[in-house]
Amino acid sequence: MNDPHGPARPRPTGLIGRTEDLALLRSHLSGAGGRGAALLLTGEAGMGKTALLDAVAAELGDDGALVLRASGSQFETDIAYAGLNQLLLPLLDSFARLEPGHREALRVAVGIGGGEAPSRLLTSTAVLLLRLAAEDTPVCLVVDDVPWLDRATLSVLGFVARRVTGSPIGLVAASRTGTAGFFESGGLTEHRLGPLDDGGAATLLTRAYPGMSPAVRRRIVKEARGNPLALAELPAALDTDQRAARAAMPPVLPLTERLQALFAARVRALPAPARDLLLVAALDGTGDLATLDAAAGRCGLDDLEHAERDRLVRISALPRRLSFQHPLIGAAVVDQATAVERRRAHLALADALTEHPERSAHHLGEATVNPDETVAARLERAARLRLGRGDALGAVAALTRAAELSPAASDAGRRLAEAAYIGADAGGELAGVPRLLSGVRRVEPGGRASLHAVAASAFLLVNGEGDIDTAHRLLTGALEAGDHGYDAGDDALVDALFTLTLLCWYSGDPDKWRPLLRALDRLTPEPPALLWVCVQTFADPARTGRRGLPLLRELLDDIGHDPTRIVRIGTCSVYADRLSDSRRASYRLVEQGRAGTMPVRRQVAALMHLCLDLFHTCDWDEAARLAEEGLALCRDHGYRYFDGKFRFVLALVAAARGDTETGAALADDIVRWAAPRGAHGIRALADHARGLAALGRGDVEAAYRHACALSTPGTLAHYLPQALAGSLDLVEAAVRTGRDAEAAAHARAMRESAMADLSPRLRLLVLAAEALTTPGDAAFAVFDRALALAEPGHWPFDVARVRLLYGERLRRRRIMKEARGHLIAALETFEELDARPWADRTRTELRASGHTAPDATGPVPLTAQEREIARLAATGLTNKQIAERLFLSHRTIGTHLYQLYRKLGISSRTALRDALDALGLENASR
Repeated sequence: MNDPHGPARPRPTGLIGRTEDLALLRSHLSGAGGRGAALLLTGEAGMGKTALLDAVAAELGDDGALVLRASGSQFETDIAYAGLNQLLLPLLDSFARLEPGHREALRVAVGIGGGEAPSRLLTSTAVLLLRLAAEDTPVCLVVDDVPWLDRATLSVLGFVARRVTGSPIGLVAASRTGTAGFFESGGLTEHRLGPLDDGGAATLLTRAYPGMSPAVRRRIVKEARGNPLALAELPAALDTDQRAARAAMPPVLPLTERLQALFAARVRALPAPARDLLLVAALDGTGDLATLDAAAGRCGLDDLEHAERDRLVRISALPRRLSFQHPLIGAAVVDQATAVERRRAHLALADALTEHPERSAHHLGEATVNPDETVAARLERAARLRLGRGDALGAVAALTRAAELSPAASDAGRRLAEAAYIGADAGGELAGVPRLLSGVRRVEPGGRASLHAVAASAFLLVNGEGDIDTAHRLLTGALEAGDHGYDAGDDALVDALFTLTLLCWYSGDPDKWRPLLRALDRLTPEPPALLWVCVQTFADPARTGRRGLPLLRELLDDIGHDPTRIVRIGTCSVYADRLSDSRRASYRLVEQGRAGTMPVRRQVAALMHLCLDLFHTCDWDEAARLAEEGLALCRDHGYRYFDGKFRFVLALVAAARGDTETGAALADDIVRWAAPRGAHGIRALADHARGLAALGRGDVEAAYRHACALSTPGTLAHYLPQALAGSLDLVEAAVRTGRDAEAAAHARAMRESAMADLSPRLRLLVLAAEALTTPGDAAFAVFDRALALAEPGHWPFDVARVRLLYGERLRRRRIMKEARGHLIAALETFEELDARPWADRTRTELRASGHTAPDATGPVPLTAQEREIARLAATGLTNKQIAERLFLSHRTIGTHLYQLYRKLGISSRTALRDALDALGLENASR
């Protein structure tokens, strides 16, 4: 029998995803001394029933309850009252309180007394006398693995369970679904323990395997289907490289011994034809019965009857599909098959799927043992198909297998290099790229590095601790030394040129673009349309953007579904101000990424394009939400070189809304990454955000300084396209600091550039700059032309800025009525957008025009939370420190402080203590 004095169970450190289940058990068992309760906990194997019982027992024990436990064992099922022994031996001292007859019956039942076995009714009556033990403290019976308990104990427990109501005893018993055995559970409350949701499953995996790749985590979450045991054990069957996505995961996950034990015996008991069919079904993975029938060979679908009866599989009529009751059953089938049996099943599937070349190639590749160029070529074509529909990791796996089967070292190296490039550019799993690049060097130790390999290396350099100069030099050197012949049909060459385009943009250095432009001129017969448009609209759009517009419109009209094409067209659209035209396609990529069916790199790029578009169309809350989502993806997948763009969007929103501290911190983060890498293009984003923030808070000297970091007044910086976005800021800051000549020169540069031709919004900004620098009343007509470009609801922030500038000019010319009209319209927009500093500036202008604008700086009482934030801020704590104390975000603190300043009629922290003292809250700031 089990030793009742064995080691104590440790208190669980915390369950994941089981809060509601734990609360239910606790509510049934706590306070059982007053009312009694019985509950049957059921669930599939590995679902975490024991862990839940451990947790509730530990909690109740800590609360002072007497917890009596028992657990069934298959080795004690024939020993009468073995389970009762576990439950009642801890109460041995209490036996003396029973009547002699009952006491002796109980001693015999638990194996410490002699004599004939007592009648079950007498034993049950004796167990109910546990009420004596519960007179001073609640008693809770916790019983696990009920099907393995002996029948005598089960009879007693069934009797107790039906009679605990109104007694001082609580009982919870756990049983695997469908295997309660002889336990009489009729009438008991049953709680079925379901699987963890995807969020809980991912949290469990992250806690147990913090270094696991997100893609591997998603795969295991999908395969485990919420089973905690599977979640804990599946990663253990993978090696370290597979868990970190440095090596490809197998199509069917291997099982540990514990997982095999769950399903292996049931699979082994099937007839051989049924096992053969299940092996084909598991390797196919689609469940399509037509495919299964075509690949069945000597077997027939009728052979599945045993598996269906044993609840290993489900077969549906419409559509005709087979599905395993749990994915791990399929894994157990594959795990038990021999290598010969697996190859035979793969060959049968390859023959059955000739009309599906991608799937057929996969199975043929798995069945092939020796190098075979025909099979390798088919796998390479299959990789192209997978990549076209967004399955980058599948494309990497197909190319890697193709390389393994390539007879020629040059073909093997080329295929591994392309796999590395796809992994870096699209796959979202950068950790596996170095392994693939090492494979390239291994198969071709003396060969020249391919363009795909060099482009992948450049990605790794920029994303790691390398700098833009080194990555650029590496890639341009490979381009100029390659034997590609500048063939425009060479995919590796075109991919390398797209990578070089991004490197040049990151550099912000006009000299870096020259090798790219030379290569573009040398392409024969002509550059691919998408690459040519990208260079025209993304490199130096102020001068060449208008050339690419007609073709860009055609590309947007035919954007299609290929994720690489969608992202590249989006890149072409950024500075041409056409991102709204690709919004639907970008959202589609994001949704597919969230569902795990889109490469993370493509999802991240689509998120970035949406963020920029949403900022300009003034859906700032959604832009910020998507930017935070993008930052999380960059953090999880190691895309450090991309997160500066998301920080830029958040910094723009902070600048527009007056959250100075947050905006400054975000800009500092951008510079901290960009500066040591020579990424001046990224650094320009920080200058733009800082300039906008300075304009908003009225620090026009700082605004001018930041704007000049983007462009020298009088010229739009060459090959620094962000200069377009900050051009109006420079003109406005120059005017407001009395630098009229610089303002006029820059407005003229804007007018002479291609900027106005790129989009109506950019034309609005060009005309606004011209109006600002036009002397006298002639400026009014230019302002009117600018505002006439805006359809109602288009670009609200930009239009409101123009109205504010127009209203300021009108007021200075003492045309008050018209000034007030524009200023009121601007104020309504700024308030709707929560653009606080801009609204304050507009109110100031309105008051100067003789209009009384509503102001939030009156004697408005502070809320309790505002008083607490004010108290902490007055002590000198930063927003971040306050946020940590109050469990809020630092952005929320910034918003509250801004509202506080308005209510108190102050403009800075330095005045906060005095303002609190004036309100009689002097102790609050001490």
